[in-house]
Amino acid sequence: MGTEGQPESAAAAPQAGPVARAERIQVIDVLRGFALLGILLVNMELFSNPVQQAIFGLKEWSGVDRLAVWGIRFLAEGKFYSLFSLLFGIGFALQIQRAETRGTTFVPFYLRRLGILLLIGLAHAIFIWTGDILVLYALVGAILLLLFRRRSPRTLLIWAGVMLAVTILINAALTGLVALAQLSPEAAAELSREFAQTEANLRADAAHAGQVFASGSFAEITAQRLSDLAFVYQFAAFLAFNVLAMFLLGLYIGRKGILRDIPGHLPLFRRILLWGLPLGIVGNLVYVAFIEGASRSEPEWQSLIAVVGQTLGAPALALSYAAAIILLVQHDTWHARLAPLAAVGRMALSNYLLQSLVATTLFYGYGFGLFGKVGPALGILITLAIFGAQIPLSVWWMGRFQFGPVEWLWRTLTYLRPQPFRLPRA
Repeated sequence: MGTEGQPESAAAAPQAGPVARAERIQVIDVLRGFALLGILLVNMELFSNPVQQAIFGLKEWSGVDRLAVWGIRFLAEGKFYSLFSLLFGIGFALQIQRAETRGTTFVPFYLRRLGILLLIGLAHAIFIWTGDILVLYALVGAILLLLFRRRSPRTLLIWAGVMLAVTILINAALTGLVALAQLSPEAAAELSREFAQTEANLRADAAHAGQVFASGSFAEITAQRLSDLAFVYQFAAFLAFNVLAMFLLGLYIGRKGILRDIPGHLPLFRRILLWGLPLGIVGNLVYVAFIEGASRSEPEWQSLIAVVGQTLGAPALALSYAAAIILLVQHDTWHARLAPLAAVGRMALSNYLLQSLVATTLFYGYGFGLFGKVGPALGILITLAIFGAQIPLSVWWMGRFQFGPVEWLWRTLTYLRPQPFRLPRA
């Protein structure tokens, strides 16, 4: 029977809702938690330096700090947003499957979900930290990923490869055009002046931003963040192709149901590790070797080689990390050791924002004022301290609540009704 005043069909209509705990694939949450550690590791130096400085390289370091920079570049830079993007694509596939199973409409729900993520990302970028990646995820997910939701698995793999190739081709075309223009002495001199002026402007902007972030009030720093956003989003646009490539690869994995039958796909994960690890090591060695001393403010052959190394090596190493963790959790000992990361991953959005909140409080003028004073080696220790605190905090929180606080808000706004927050008492 339908409820009073409603026809039978309306009462029986399926209703969308968040995935139940019992339906979650735990290894996805473990991987998401692991990815958050790597993202914080890479972001740590960016928290303590103006964003403009990234375009022409961060500070020159020596000794243990230099080793720390090499280690972060080789092991982390580009790998963890790739892993997180892969997981985003897998989640997209699982949401489609759940909508189809329930007979609910997917696209309006998904656009509303990403629209709210966009607003959260903008608030993060304006009021906490401009290095936000949520805006990019929301835009690429809403504008581009939806176009592929009905494509075959083979098509998804092809387009993932195409997107990675586009990154290389754009950089190659820019480098080639500059090299061609430099064949003319007049054009070479003009280009040299233009690039020098661009770098001088960026350095001046970085110096001003550094002063504001180091000693400014919250209002002054917020104004600086707003000023920096145009630069940040221009830079982020170049990441969109790599992000979409990993989205598509994740959609492929989700469409094939690989993580729903891990025991049946163990040989696949072993092959990924066997082939991905050497490619990832070689690609990232190339990146580390050629990015050292390369100009990021003008296209040149050395930086192009570095881009090729990272574009191929970072996804390969990210996939290797994922395969290694999936293989490890098949053993009871490692399953128990890695299980706490699942709590971190289940409230990944809250933890991502909390990382920014803690780090900017440490570094910015309205907090402890450490901006520009922390080297990469100490940054690694700070990263481990913050993430080390997030693990027990997340385990404690998820033992009492259904969602992280921001996840609860996101779901409540997405489903247009309050979601249950506290766990039911046993």
